[in-house]
Amino acid sequence: MVSNDEKDEPFVLEKDQCWVLADNLALKPKEARDSRLFGPVPMTDILGRVIYSLRTAVDHGLVENSGMAMKQDGPVLAVELDVEEMAKNIKP
Repeated sequence: MVSNDEKDEPFVLEKDQCWVLADNLALKPKEARDSRLFGPVPMTDILGRVIYSLRTAVDHGLVENSGMAMKQDGPVLAVELDVEEMAKNIKP
């Protein structure tokens, strides 16, 4: 893990483990419910992937995954994505 905090101890993940970090900048590291709290996640516990990210009504877009994943996700996004409906649930 790369960190600019000297208190962070370096570590290496085992094979088939993933390190998950919250991307909510409003949260302090101690408030985030991510791998800093619960440690590495086994890949077998990951059930899907993010295909679209919506932070605000103007800050949103596709999440770039592998080429194969993007091909598979295209039809889902074309039929099911409703940005206006998603934006209704954004908390200010």
